[in-house]
Amino acid sequence: MVTSAHEGMHRIFQERPEILGPVFGVLDVPIPAKATVDAVTTDVTETRPLERRVDTVLRVGPSDGEDFLLAIEAQSKRVPGKEASWGYYIAYLQAKYGLPVLLLVVCQDRATAKWAAGPFDCGARGWTAQRTYPLVAGPDNLPVITDVRTVSKNLALAALSALAHARSAECGAILEAIGSALQELQETDPETAGYFFEFLEINLGNTPAAEDWKGIMSFVSYFPGRGTVRETAYLEGQTEDRASLILRVLEKRGIPVPEATRERITSCADLDILALWFDRSLAATAAEDLFAEDPEVPGTSPEQA
Repeated sequence: MVTSAHEGMHRIFQERPEILGPVFGVLDVPIPAKATVDAVTTDVTETRPLERRVDTVLRVGPSDGEDFLLAIEAQSKRVPGKEASWGYYIAYLQAKYGLPVLLLVVCQDRATAKWAAGPFDCGARGWTAQRTYPLVAGPDNLPVITDVRTVSKNLALAALSALAHARSAECGAILEAIGSALQELQETDPETAGYFFEFLEINLGNTPAAEDWKGIMSFVSYFPGRGTVRETAYLEGQTEDRASLILRVLEKRGIPVPEATRERITSCADLDILALWFDRSLAATAAEDLFAEDPEVPGTSPEQA
């Protein structure tokens, strides 16, 4: 399991190589559906103490042609001198393995993605000795996937899309679709569902989308014994997260919430009722629509209802 947001942006290619096909499709680089994918050492150091490591290196064996190496870098911001490192990685890997090399840079914001696309030249006196053209995946070309069926067919791509769009308004809809798809998947493949639940839990980091994901997780079934944040929240019955998510949905949809209504939502201690109100919040035209034909809520008087 990955351990940080930076790791997640590149390690998913190692752990879920099925993502290569759809990502290459987005980048308009042809690759057959059938291809072998193997991890290669990421150490590109020749002499100590200078240490150089590319994030992920994969050896891809297409069914229709020659093997090639794919070097993958996660880039969260522009780093001076990084382009020189990329040129070094490509040249070193090609020399060491005798295979052609492609470089894929995965970004979370448009400015970084625009810079990472290059090209980056190395030369002097009007002559170019080397030119680096990275492939770049980021918010501009990774699709916003909000249809549950499409997510179910492309879980790895949807997870990467959620990370790439984690700072955009579209991420909430992506995460809702992923949550629904994973809830269905856990009936047939709980291991895969668990992987993606935890992948997003860890790798959304401190983005606003991370709070959305915690709220979404509180409405689905969990995997007992894993000791994760979502299981702790479930077992402890943290209704506060659910109430906050309902209010957030209403706010995002531009629906005014009177103080009495806000109090009713935040003071409710019944998880099933909160789940019902959340479902209604997605289609409500007024805050009062949440409470239509409610069953009796323990601890709530008729006057409060």
